[in-house]
Amino acid sequence: MSASSAETKLDAPVSAAVLRRATLGATIGSVVEWFDIAVYAYLATAIGTVFFPAEDPTTSLLSSFAVFGSAFVVRPLGGIFFGALGDRIGRQRTLAWVIMVVSGATLGIGLLPGYAAAGVAAPTMLVFLRLLQGFSAGGEMGGASAFVAEFAPARRRGYLVSLVEMGCILGFLLGSVVVLLLNVWLTDEQIAGWGWRIPFLLAAPLGLVGLYIRSRLEETPEFVALRGRGELARNPLLESVRYHWRAILSVAGYSLFQNAALYAILTYVPSHQSKILGYPAVVASVSSVVSMCVICALIPAMGAVSDRFGRRPVLGGSCLAAVLLAYPLFWLMGQDNAVLAVLAHIGLGVVLAVFLGPTLAAMNELFATRVRYGGFSLGYNLSVAAFGGTAPFLITLLVTGSGNHAAPAFYIMAAAVVTLLVVLATRETAPARH
Repeated sequence: MSASSAETKLDAPVSAAVLRRATLGATIGSVVEWFDIAVYAYLATAIGTVFFPAEDPTTSLLSSFAVFGSAFVVRPLGGIFFGALGDRIGRQRTLAWVIMVVSGATLGIGLLPGYAAAGVAAPTMLVFLRLLQGFSAGGEMGGASAFVAEFAPARRRGYLVSLVEMGCILGFLLGSVVVLLLNVWLTDEQIAGWGWRIPFLLAAPLGLVGLYIRSRLEETPEFVALRGRGELARNPLLESVRYHWRAILSVAGYSLFQNAALYAILTYVPSHQSKILGYPAVVASVSSVVSMCVICALIPAMGAVSDRFGRRPVLGGSCLAAVLLAYPLFWLMGQDNAVLAVLAHIGLGVVLAVFLGPTLAAMNELFATRVRYGGFSLGYNLSVAAFGGTAPFLITLLVTGSGNHAAPAFYIMAAAVVTLLVVLATRETAPARH
């Protein structure tokens, strides 16, 4: 039996209303955070032009993606800081701070002057704000998923925690819709001139809504019980590294495919379709919107499936599908047919959604309450820093260096193989399978 399952059974069931508020509060924060990440990725070309002007468009795009990746370097530091804080003072208060910082940094990007107005100071300030975004984002996923996991009934945990993951994709979807509307209503010159700022400025009202909801949440019953017994960890980071290092490594392994595939499919593919394959920007935006709608619909279903049949069969099946289907789907995307390009993107999204459904629940169930926030955040963010934020940059180099438009598949396939081995080596954690 997993540590999470045993601890949950000790707590009295929470009311349906409290459970709904907890799930909504965690999910809304994920929507805000991933909206912030998505709009940068989807506007990478315009941002590259504004902050990194160059004669070669590929150079500007690579510079923009390099700044996108820089935020992920500091995510493990944010995970360590907010994870330790969440394990000592509570999940609810920590998550409120996280959403304030990430929203403020995103708003700041929308207010920055471009290179033409501020010179080298403009990209310098952009990098600083991206680092601040990354630092705060390091505390979001671990805290939000732990928050729901500690409220959820054990046999519905996969489904309920999957809603946090769905919130991430909803954030991507919201960002994609906003960028799609910009592409429809504005010219390329208008977007590069001022239109790119609009999504970043939206971070202010979105952040205020998220902060309001999170500030009114209750602390999780598992954490309250642990605090009441005087059993909070004095040094949760040291304890998790010393006694739960296997769980941390398992989380890093699960997160490898999750993040490599997610950032490749959701942040790189739109630029790949427009800049490499030559499809109109509107086609790339429509492809993103449709794919993410499919992903959002499938994630809760896959979380529920994992509650009944176990986490490992669902996770392993997704990895195997990625190995078999990633290359054919990227090849199909490059056949100079907009309909086939969209269908291929949807196919990649389906493979990803199967994995995203149970993954957060599976990772949370590896830890005891006293080190869950920090242990999860450390393993998850180490993997994100190494394989997630670098994905668009590395894949762009892979495609331009090889000349093979289907080369992004190799990045996804390699990540899937490693994660499949980790899934096979890690115990089943779903309570229904014990």
